[in-house]
Order: sequence, then C-alpha cells, then structure tokens
Amino acid sequence: MVLGVVNSSAQSSSSVSGFVRDQESGETLILANLRIKDTSIGAATNTSGYFTIPGLTPGPYVLIASYIGYKNAEFSFTLGREEALRLDIELEPEGFDVGEVVITAESDTEEEQRQLGAVKMTTATIRKLPTILEPDVFRSLQLLPGVKAASDFSSGLYIRGGSPDQTLILLDRTTVYNPSHFFGVFSTFNPDAIKDIRLFKGAYPASYGGRIGSVVDIYNKDGNRKETAGTFTLGLLASRVMVEGPHRFGSWMLAVRRSTVEPILAAARSGDVNGIPEKFYFVDTNGKINFDISQNNKVSFSFYTGKDVVVVPIVSDVDVQLRYGNETFSANWTHLFSDRLFSNFNVTRSHYFSHPEFDFATTHSAQDNQVRDYSLKGDIEYAPDSRSAIKAGFWGGQLRFDLNNTFDGTEVFSLVTRSVYANGFTEYVFRPSAEWTLTSGVRASYFENGSFFRIEPRFSVERQLSSRLFAQVGAGRFHQFLTLVSNEAFSGLDVWLTSADKVPPAYGDQLVTGLKYKKESGFRIEWEGYYRTMRQLFSLNPFLPDIAGLAYDEMFHFGDGYAWGSEIFVEGSLGPISGFAGYTYSITRRRFPAINERAYYAPKYDRTHDLNLTGSYNLTKSWQITAVFNYSTGQAYTEPVSQYRLTHSPFSYEDTSVLVSLFNGSRLSPYHRLDVGATKKGKLFGFADYELQLQVVNAYSRKNIWFPFFEFKDDGSVKREDVTQIPIPIPNVAFTLNF
Repeated sequence: MVLGVVNSSAQSSSSVSGFVRDQESGETLILANLRIKDTSIGAATNTSGYFTIPGLTPGPYVLIASYIGYKNAEFSFTLGREEALRLDIELEPEGFDVGEVVITAESDTEEEQRQLGAVKMTTATIRKLPTILEPDVFRSLQLLPGVKAASDFSSGLYIRGGSPDQTLILLDRTTVYNPSHFFGVFSTFNPDAIKDIRLFKGAYPASYGGRIGSVVDIYNKDGNRKETAGTFTLGLLASRVMVEGPHRFGSWMLAVRRSTVEPILAAARSGDVNGIPEKFYFVDTNGKINFDISQNNKVSFSFYTGKDVVVVPIVSDVDVQLRYGNETFSANWTHLFSDRLFSNFNVTRSHYFSHPEFDFATTHSAQDNQVRDYSLKGDIEYAPDSRSAIKAGFWGGQLRFDLNNTFDGTEVFSLVTRSVYANGFTEYVFRPSAEWTLTSGVRASYFENGSFFRIEPRFSVERQLSSRLFAQVGAGRFHQFLTLVSNEAFSGLDVWLTSADKVPPAYGDQLVTGLKYKKESGFRIEWEGYYRTMRQLFSLNPFLPDIAGLAYDEMFHFGDGYAWGSEIFVEGSLGPISGFAGYTYSITRRRFPAINERAYYAPKYDRTHDLNLTGSYNLTKSWQITAVFNYSTGQAYTEPVSQYRLTHSPFSYEDTSVLVSLFNGSRLSPYHRLDVGATKKGKLFGFADYELQLQVVNAYSRKNIWFPFFEFKDDGSVKREDVTQIPIPIPNVAFTLNF
C-alpha cells in the first residue's frame, strides 16, 4: 500500500483502492504500480497485492495499472464526494519476451522499487539463467552488485561485507534458518513454488529486524484461482512438479522437488571412485491454501518441509551419515478495516534440524542440533491522506536451541538455550511535495536471554531531481541476537547460538546513498555507495581445544568489523538483445583479539572487484540464448611459507612447526567463468506448453581455485596443490511441461 502521491487539496477525502491480480491465474501481484493519468498521484501494491490512493477530489479519473510482463491497463471512473471506490484489477500477461529477463518491475511509479538497497527479482529470471544443474533463487541473487558467493559450491549470500548469518531469510513471513540443499550447492527454495523475491541489501526499513546486514523476503504462490494448472520439470540433478488450482472459497498450490542424481552417483561408484555417497537424496515440498472469507477478509495457510539424507564412506572403516532440513508453517489473516487501513496477522513455526553421525571403525559419535521458533506477528498500514502513510507492527515469540554431542554412547556435551523475544516498530512516510519523500522509523527489540533491550532508529530521504532522476540517502542502526557456527565442508553441520549474560548482541550502523535514473524505454542505471560497521561480533572461539565444561560466555571470542563499497547496476535492451550488468568495488574487514595481533584482516569472502554480466538474445520466436559472465578478485587465504624442525627440543624428541603468512594475508588468483544456455519454447501435441533448456556451465574450462592444499616435505619445503571448483564444462539439460 505504498503511496506515491501528492495532491493539491489536503481536504480531499475520496479514494480508490483494491487488489491487483493476474487475469489468467488470479494470483496477486506484489509491487504492481498504479498511477492517476496525467498526475504524479500513484501507489504500489503491498505484499498482499493491495493498494490505496486516498486524498482524491470528486470527479472523473483514469487509473493506469502496470506490472512487468503484463499489458498496461487503463480504468476510467468517477468519484463522488467522500466516496471510497473499491476497484479490483486484473492484468493480462504479455507472454514471455526478452523484456521479462529483468530484476525489477517496469513502471512510471516505482516508489518501493526505488527504495535504497531494494531489489525485486522475478522467478522467470531465475528459470532462464544458466545455473549449476538446477535453477536457484540464491544463485540468481548472487548476480546482483553487492551480493557475493563463497564458491561454485555454495549458495550462501555474502551481502555488503556480511556473512550469511547476517541476512534474515523469510518464507511467507517465517524465518528459515538453514536454507540449503546438497551441501550448500543451492538453496531450498523451489522456483516453481515462488511468486516473489525481494532483497534489501542494506539500510532496510523498520518493519524488518533481527539481523545487522540484509533481508531476503520470499513469498509462495497463492495458487491459480481460475483453473487447475501445473508444471513438470525433469532434470539431471533434480526433478520438480507443481500443481495449483481453485476451490470453492479460494485457491491452492502444491509443489514437490526431489533429487534425481542417484543414477549418476551409482555410475561413479562403479568406477571405484573414493568419497562417492552410498546414499544421497533431498526432497522438499511447498504448499499453500487460501480462503477468501469475504471481500475484506482473507485467510491462508502455507508450509514448507525439506531434508537432505547423505551417507558417505570417507576412507576404509570411516563413514559419515548426515540428515538435516527445515520445516516451516505460517497462518495468515489479511483484514481490511477500511479502504485506508490494511492489516496482516501471522502465526508462524520454524524448525531446523541436523543429525550428523560418524563411524570410526567400531566407535560411533553423533550430534543432535535443533532450532525451534514459534512466533506471532502483525502489521498495520494506514494512509490518512495523500501526503503520508503510517505502518506499525509487532513480532514476538520463543526460540529454543538444542545441541547435544555423544561419543561412543556417552554424552560429552549438551546445551539447551531458550529465549522469549519481542519486537515492535513504527514507520512514517511523508511527502511534503512531489519532489521530496521522507521516511522515518524506529524499532524496539527485547531478548530475554540476557535481558537485552535495544532501540533501532531508521531514516531515509529521497529527492526527485527530474522526472527520471532520483537521489537518495538512508541510515539506521541494527542489532542481532544470533550467530552461526558454520562448517565449510557440510552446511548441515551449521550450529546457531544466541546472546546471553556476558554475551551481548552484535550491532551495526549503516549509511547508504544512491542515484537512480530510468528512461521511458526501460533503460536504467543505478549507483549506490554504502558504509557499515559491525560491532560486538560474537562467534565460537576456534582456538579452544575443547568447550566441554566451559561457562557459556567462555565459549566465544568477540570482535568487530566494517565494510564499504560502491555499486553500479545497468539494465537495458537493444532490439532482440537485453540484459543487465552489475559491478561492485568493496572492502570488508574483521578484527578479533587472537588473530593477527588484533589487526584488521580480510575474510575469505572479501572481493575488491566483482563484475557480473547477463545477456539474452531472441534468436527466433521460439529460441532464446542466454549468457552469464562473472569476474571477481581472488579470495583471501593464509599461505604456509615454510616449516622448521627442532631435533633437540627439550619438550619433544622431534618438534615440527609451520611458519605462515599473516592470517588471510594472501590472495588466490582472480575468479572468472562463463555460462551459456539456450531455451526453446513450443507446444507438445497441442495440449501442453513445453520448454527445453540446454546449458553449459564454465564454457571455456576456467580452473578457478577452490582452496590450496599444502604438503610439507621432509626437507622443510612446502608443496602446494590447488583444488579447483568446476574444472571442466558441465552440460545441463532440463525439460519442462506446463499444463
């Protein structure tokens, strides 16, 4: 219900409001744009597809509705005195064309899309980009400036100098704690089930909280309200099926994805290759059902469940079994108190579990790690007039973290942490004129474990310099009560820990500024600069030999950091060719007492230069070619330089030590890779639309280094071998039916 309005009459009291939907499916459209023709009055739909334009004088109007991939539509109406017109709108899809491969919606009124650090991505983009065997939400986001990847084998989001735990991940307003499959190769989110993805890279609004970095807000599809439909995809790594349709009171959607890599693993095992899993599969399911109780009341229930199961023989008599996954549930009630007062209330449940087991000959060890999060949240949006909008809400619940380790049948470590949490926020948008937009907000957070209470002010200003050029600046403070102990080998071994007595929450300040320009043709260029601090960072101390028996606060070491950067994003089209490019220059630094004598160091995900180019070409009406190129500075690492041996040490018969450079004081060679793909669309026997995707990842066989391996020789020298990521071109074939 974001306003983009300035009206000459402050006393006007008429309004127009309603929902915007897809004409074919009835799916609500998030951030669709509405504008009163020949004026600067307008609005954008909120996350429920609802808009309101208040403060209109009586008389005739023409409302223009637009959304990327849909035909613009005009609606004529006449407002009476103090009339609140309900106008639900349906937009007709244009069908896929090159213009669909974009990041944000195209419109004349883009108040929320223009927000600092905010990006909207369509699922059409995700499905068309060449990927490592499977379309993926997070890997598509990694193409944006300011968003980096750790490696080809990680879908983790490193955003503006932050680690993955500094990004809040929401699915239908429910927190997801470990959104990864296949050791982190790609995320848990099935693109067939997803309606909308919004990324806030920094200085995000007061309606979000709990992380000091960024937010990824994802919404499941509601389901087709007009007819039963579906899609089926058969791929090398995973296959997917999604079915949706109407019921008497609303709609429903069900999507299932399962790995199909077992035949490939079986062939690899027959070749006597070490380390191939004896058993591996993952499966996830998304579902949603909606009930239209009345014109002003809608209720929906959505869920997600997914897990990975892996059994890997490492060497003789050494086996690893790993089971991990997520379960989420959300019940949502949308209620319109009036045309200007909109509300959403949610009950959510999130459960993350991880059960790794290790067998060393006859010795068995295991770990049980679980996170449970139950919450109640509500948001209210109110538009008193055409110059202002107010949003307020609350979010409270209980967290429980369980971590238990056993060795040879004996419990060696047990930790149970519980905490109640509560948040409240308010946000005010004021437009004193057509050129200025002022947004202020404040968020208050309470965390029971440690009795922490924190206040977070937020503020942003936008100045319209011309009809197509906007300048922006924003700032805010952010707190985080959680930290992630991450394992680079298996994402299923990740462990979450919380603030507590003597373990204060991390906090940081962010300052962001930007310039955004867009032409009527759709060409646009955006620049953003940012600076952020990270203070009171707390993480498990890696130098402790054993944490058993320690007090909780003694398990951690504490540090700080900062990050700054400059980002450029360009998007446009020329005839049948379209695409976008993103470049980031950035610096990220961390500091902990026991590392480099407390000097700042570059974490492994620091990339000074990061460039992503994406292009699409319509070869024919049915064939489209897509290419993605990535370049980035090599990651930081610690390089062993030599070793020495004390043959007459008084402490040992023979003592060997390794001399190393400064921690992360060296750099790997630059990373670059080209992926290409071709997509053919058509009809199969006249009853279903099909899509054939042919892709090649790493088209020119770039041997990017994953990590270096060092072998220490008897003569004291150190031999280095580089372990590469994707050393050869990898083909991918996927066939999709839409019925």
